Amino acid sequence: MPVPRSVALERALYTVAAPVLAAAPNLSPDSPVNTAVQLAGAAGIGGCILAYKSDEPGTGRKILRWSPLVLAAAVDVVARHTIGFGPYCVDALLAAGWAAAGLLVMPFSRHTRKGHRPALAATAAPAPQLQPAPAPSVAQPDDGADAFTRRVRRLWENRGMPGRTIVVKATPHDGMPHDLSLLVRASEVGRPISGLSEEVVAAAFGVDVADVDIEEVVRQYGREGGPSWREVHVTPDANERRRKAPTAREWWAYRLSGHGGPVPGSEFVKEVRDDDRRVTHYVAQVPDEMGEPRVNLHALAAVLKTKYDEGRLFVTVDGNQVLISLWDTSPLAQVFPATRELLTPDKDGRWVTGYLGNGQPARNRVYTDRGAAHGLFVAPSGGGKTQLMGLHVAADALFGAVVMLATEAPDEKTAALGRHTARYGVGALFMVRLLRVLVALMEIRGEMPWEDGEVHEWDPTRPGCPYRMLSAYLDEFLSAARHGLYGAEIMDLAELVSVKGRKYGVGLKVAGQSIYVQDGFTQLLCENLRENCIPVVLKVAPKKITDMFKALGVPSESIPDPLPRSFSPAEKGRIERVMAGEPEPPSDSNTGGAGWIVEAKHPDVLRTLFMDFRAGIDEFFPDDVATLTDYEIRELEARELWFDWTEPPRPGEFGPEPDDDEDSDEAAPWDAGTRRSTEKPARRDAVTSPREALEAIRNLSGV
Repeated sequence: MPVPRSVALERALYTVAAPVLAAAPNLSPDSPVNTAVQLAGAAGIGGCILAYKSDEPGTGRKILRWSPLVLAAAVDVVARHTIGFGPYCVDALLAAGWAAAGLLVMPFSRHTRKGHRPALAATAAPAPQLQPAPAPSVAQPDDGADAFTRRVRRLWENRGMPGRTIVVKATPHDGMPHDLSLLVRASEVGRPISGLSEEVVAAAFGVDVADVDIEEVVRQYGREGGPSWREVHVTPDANERRRKAPTAREWWAYRLSGHGGPVPGSEFVKEVRDDDRRVTHYVAQVPDEMGEPRVNLHALAAVLKTKYDEGRLFVTVDGNQVLISLWDTSPLAQVFPATRELLTPDKDGRWVTGYLGNGQPARNRVYTDRGAAHGLFVAPSGGGKTQLMGLHVAADALFGAVVMLATEAPDEKTAALGRHTARYGVGALFMVRLLRVLVALMEIRGEMPWEDGEVHEWDPTRPGCPYRMLSAYLDEFLSAARHGLYGAEIMDLAELVSVKGRKYGVGLKVAGQSIYVQDGFTQLLCENLRENCIPVVLKVAPKKITDMFKALGVPSESIPDPLPRSFSPAEKGRIERVMAGEPEPPSDSNTGGAGWIVEAKHPDVLRTLFMDFRAGIDEFFPDDVATLTDYEIRELEARELWFDWTEPPRPGEFGPEPDDDEDSDEAAPWDAGTRRSTEKPARRDAVTSPREALEAIRNLSGV
């Protein structure tokens, strides 16, 4: 058998080197031959170490390649440390063994090239034969598709052709190694696809059901469509990225606009961050055919990781657009100090009452295109009603109006306001005298000529008006309207002023804890006030909200939800406090001045401006207090209506005095106009409970 030249050379080298390897250390220990052998051995050890640490295949083959050098160095070391050739000529025996191993194994010649193996027999290798190409699929014949589509087709067939469909085209997604889109059709021509579902496709590709989306195929030029075709999107990589780091648009589509989401059918438009005001705005819209966006506030609060009653989330709907404002802290928990600039009415008579939940300034008005504006303030005790009334008084005074204030009971804040008004007093008697003056002024002003010599309805935009606007504030109006002697007249006169006063520059501002008809309001008075003013409702009890806003004419779909009990964030650690037996921190009831401003019968949440009465309120008012004209005062004096309204009733002021001979139980007749007798008139709301009805029956029967 012929021997390769490399094998013959290597065997000759081993035969010649063996005697030198045994003799050199014994004859001359410092010979360069020993140094060369040791260096070769060190190189062999380094090669073995590198082969061992390498991740590439063939580690054993590489170690075997370097083994002759390592063994030669070992034989040299032993020969240098034995006496002579050692006992039993061990040096010669080791060198002979090294040569014999090399002759048999031949590491360099047989292990240098990867994959080289010695021939085990002399038989010739069989000649290569061409393998037959795999038969094309019967269900999906070869149509010249690309390699990716062919691989997906094989996978699709191996998975049993889900839904009895075949793959027409497969398209990979750039940057997503596991994402692709499939265009499939029914394997039977002319039959619809019926068994293809997200679960079936997910099982075929080994992904989650949420990572599969099946869409209908619309017919296009050059391609069929309809129920026999479907487009399948398998996107595990894209969904994973969307879950970990979604874009704003993807987050909106995934969490908010989907079926059952807080804003179904909406499309993300933009996100705006206002760092100065610490609020994030999200703008979205729905298709025109869907109408106004439908917003589930509770679900929306959960998605935005807030609570519905924290007062941080506000939604504004404008046509088919929706604005979602998420504040870092509730704007209703902030204090907005009143300033003279904010309270000064502009050329349209509007001034800033406070700020809405979305950050916009909430504006009220001193007059409208119909004339002088009325006012309606509703709030329970401690709700900020006097604060709100103070803002309106200041706005009217800065506009140049004559302001008069009557309250049913004395109050520190109303007394402070009274120093900046033309008339201020306490009690139902003062209030009825004020209302009589308002009615008389309507008659007087209706006859006062303007600069052009004609008589006109009051209009602040028209020059030449001979009188100032007059605003009359009636605090705790319903309590005064229930007064036994003057209540009925107070209600009748207030109703009359609410109907006609606007035309003569007379505005009626009513403040109380209720606007219910059953509590003393007449239906006409309530309608006139709400139609000629912008009502403000503060801190209403949750059970009364529906009835309260219905009385204000607000449609049921626009009735707001109750305000939270507190706008301060709840302190964390309640579980720890319970476990430690510690008490809960006191609740911060900071909702004073928070409520709704009802313009165009649509309530908006607001927080009114804060007027610090303790620090003084003089800075919010003009230096001079506006009063009636001399002509108006003379006319009122002629009618015996202009005097100190705090003095006791004058003789004949409320009708002629009854004679001693007359039965005191008989009602005195009307004297003139709106003046009544001193006897108690019949009251609309005298009987408000079964007990009062029983008491009235007993009084009538003399029991």
